Amino acid sequence: MDEMSFSYRVKAEIIEKINTSQKADACLMGLLCCCNELSDREILFLTENPRVKDFFVRNVSRILRDEDAVSVSSAERRSGVTLFSMTIPDEGQRIFLLDYFGMDESRRLTEDYLPKDKFIPQLAAGIFLACGSVNDPNKKYHMEYVMPTLDLCNDFGLLLIERHGIVPKHVERKGAQIVYIKESENIIDVLTLMGATMCSLELMNVKMEKDMRNKINRAMNCDNANIDKTLKASERQIEDIELIEKKLGLSSLPDQLREIAELRLENPDYNLKQLGAEMVPPISRSGANHRLQKLAEIADGLRKKQSREGDDT
Repeated sequence: MDEMSFSYRVKAEIIEKINTSQKADACLMGLLCCCNELSDREILFLTENPRVKDFFVRNVSRILRDEDAVSVSSAERRSGVTLFSMTIPDEGQRIFLLDYFGMDESRRLTEDYLPKDKFIPQLAAGIFLACGSVNDPNKKYHMEYVMPTLDLCNDFGLLLIERHGIVPKHVERKGAQIVYIKESENIIDVLTLMGATMCSLELMNVKMEKDMRNKINRAMNCDNANIDKTLKASERQIEDIELIEKKLGLSSLPDQLREIAELRLENPDYNLKQLGAEMVPPISRSGANHRLQKLAEIADGLRKKQSREGDDT
């Protein structure tokens, strides 16, 4: 397992914040809701995360007052990741654990089964430890939970909406029920809710940096578009001025038009505001545009005259 992954660090921080037995109970309830098997016949919990494995073993053993209550085995996957498998072999202990939480194999998160309101964050944290993941925010904003049943999926979604105003989405993928969140603000809220405040701040910082980069890129793109627009307009204006110079000579123009014509020829990259500022006395952007429009009208008149003369011949 990549211990430096963002998702791994979120889970590590969540576990560090579980500092009372009441919080641990609520968190363990979340884990049990997402067990691979949950009944008085079998309780099976699988995880690739050694910290989650240790949390499960430690707290089940605490509740059952038996250090050997949980049987743990491990298997190496082809990817090199270790999969931990935990069971509770004793039927009496399985029944006691289910009764302790008032749970049955339906795994519902209705009012009858929920812990006290102040421990809902730890319940949500336990569900994330069991079946949740969150992408590195530098790559994309995405948090998801792979739920064992559709009922649990719906209950958890309603819990987030009704208690915390967070609206997740749902999709079925390869037979699994997925609750997912893509909005960065909602992911930040869920991380904060579960106690992963440092990771939440990290995501906030990444979001601010991304937003700033996007803002700079938009500004640069806008500037580049304005430059392109200025250069294209300048090209047309220079064509007009060169035609006037060839046919009439710039000296034939009124002083104000001649001055701006000469300025445009000398400064093809200037925008209208810059051209106006170079006039003596300086004129406004709209004033510069007005004079260049006058030059365009003179040039258009010359082109029409040239076209008529061509037709006459």
